[in-house]
Amino acid sequence: MTDILFTKPPTAQEAVLTELRRLLVTGDLAPGTPIRQEALAERLGVSRVPVREALKVLEGEGHVSYSAHRGYVVAELSIDDLVEVYRLRELLEAEAIRVAVPRLTLLNLEEIEQAARDVESAGADGDLAEVTAANRNFHFLLFDAAGLPRLSRTLRQLWDATDVYRSVYFAAADNRQRVVDEHEHLCAALRAGDAEAAIEAQATHRAHSVHTVSAALTR
Repeated sequence: MTDILFTKPPTAQEAVLTELRRLLVTGDLAPGTPIRQEALAERLGVSRVPVREALKVLEGEGHVSYSAHRGYVVAELSIDDLVEVYRLRELLEAEAIRVAVPRLTLLNLEEIEQAARDVESAGADGDLAEVTAANRNFHFLLFDAAGLPRLSRTLRQLWDATDVYRSVYFAAADNRQRVVDEHEHLCAALRAGDAEAAIEAQATHRAHSVHTVSAALTR
């Protein structure tokens, strides 16, 4: 008899949080935009409670800010925040890759390479939300292979804090193609079992992103 696995449906707060992240990534909620909780709740077909709780999560991540007079507002993008988060990522991602590479199985490599193709497909369609999700899946298939759950959780928090910046980068077709090329370099290093080459490929990949986004924010 085949076991049937039931997936727990998301709570209202989780569903609202997912949708708000999508709106931030696609630019539908642009920096400086006021967030009207009543209108957002009506739009999503929920009460104000899950909206308020989701906004508190985003406030903790720095995506929105709150004041008694203005309510919630989408946070302005900050180069200093971006650079700090990417510096932390540099340190932690290198350790995750160094530990993960010797542990990678053939199945791991196949899943990572399929995820890279998913990024390419989403990029060709110009779907920024899907590119962001597929890109995240690609990288965390590698990071999670290290078998270091606390490290993975910390990296997810750092990635959560910069999803909106990533959308600035993915908005340009040239950047989306660069991502595809850089993912291929990373996959080649993983196939060769070369952890240091993989760390270098990831560093180059990350540096292009932070440089391009920083330049865009200073225009």
